[in-house]
Amino acid sequence: MTVSTHAHAVDDGEIHVYQDGPRDAPALLLIHGTAASARTWEPMVPLLTESHHVIRIDLLGCGRSAKPDGASYAVPDQARRAGAALDRLGVKHAIVVGHSSGGTVATALTEQRPDLVTAVVLINTGPDMAAFIGQDAAIDPTQWPDFTDEQLRHAVSSGFAPGYEIPQPFLDQVRDMDLHVFAATSQAVRAYLDEQSLPQRLAPLGKPLLVIFGEEDRRWRSSSATEYHAVPGATVTMLPGLGHSPNLEDPSRTAVPLLAFATNNAPSTTSP
Repeated sequence: MTVSTHAHAVDDGEIHVYQDGPRDAPALLLIHGTAASARTWEPMVPLLTESHHVIRIDLLGCGRSAKPDGASYAVPDQARRAGAALDRLGVKHAIVVGHSSGGTVATALTEQRPDLVTAVVLINTGPDMAAFIGQDAAIDPTQWPDFTDEQLRHAVSSGFAPGYEIPQPFLDQVRDMDLHVFAATSQAVRAYLDEQSLPQRLAPLGKPLLVIFGEEDRRWRSSSATEYHAVPGATVTMLPGLGHSPNLEDPSRTAVPLLAFATNNAPSTTSP
């Protein structure tokens, strides 16, 4: 059950923030991927809140956050806004968890704010663009609002394991997506990964790293997860039978390694 939601003003818009669980518990920041929102994490939240202060954000342009004209959707700018949202909450330390392209934002936040980020979890985030095996939707995404649910499921099916029944709430998020934000975010993620791979970025930062990867990922080559071993002390956990979105496909299995890692790398607690 959601404890509270807030809209926090940053210098170029408002970021919508969800908080669940005890405020005096160690903080977990959950960052969603492209064409999604904080709602993507809803199935996992009840599994995390017994022991953690769970914070979810709608990145600028997504979900209930602002969609200002002319805003930058570059990965470092989205990371800066996420850090500002935690500052507004009074959170001094957090473990940052990113799903898919949300992992690039988690990495950029770690680069910018090593004082704030105590550890990093990446869920099905490719290490670089060479690992990308997905394809753009076969149907023009400008038509998505007019798709039937089955057409939309087909268009986004690579985001899940074969045979997985994509839940209605996720389809609703995709249908409501701002197409300019989608295009700008996709380009920004490519630019960030082309500039330097995530293992190269994370290796010198000295932060504990957990990489969780569904082995049946159809967007990022799952074998590329081993590239994260270039980060000293990194742990890579493969989840057989799951695809690109294990946090939706099997929240319980995904939560097990995440909670074990979070317990072993618990940040200091503060009260907002």
